[in-house]
Amino acid sequence: MRIDKDLVAASATPLVLGILAEGESYGYAILEQVNRLSRGRMQWTDGMLYPLLHRLERLGHVSSTWRVSEGGRRRKHYLITESGLAALAERRAQWTVVAEALDQVWRTATEGPTTAKGWA
Repeated sequence: MRIDKDLVAASATPLVLGILAEGESYGYAILEQVNRLSRGRMQWTDGMLYPLLHRLERLGHVSSTWRVSEGGRRRKHYLITESGLAALAERRAQWTVVAEALDQVWRTATEGPTTAKGWA
């Protein structure tokens, strides 16, 4: 199944903030986590993730530190900030409203056509 790019874009910020709320991480590990969480159905690229991480950093939602891995490779690690936690809570509240509205629409749609609901 292909996920529409608008839906991927809308979910990107809360996904990254949610992953970072679990602990510090670096780009490739975030990409792998998104892949795992979506059971392979969301294939993010570096070109999508890194501009988002840089934007979140400019907004103060994440901070970053360069670290050297066990293999000797330098990696930029990202950590969610207090501002990021607040942004995540706000996004979660927004998504809850959207999910509830969609759930109601989909339940009604599966029940079949009904009489007019006051619409012209």
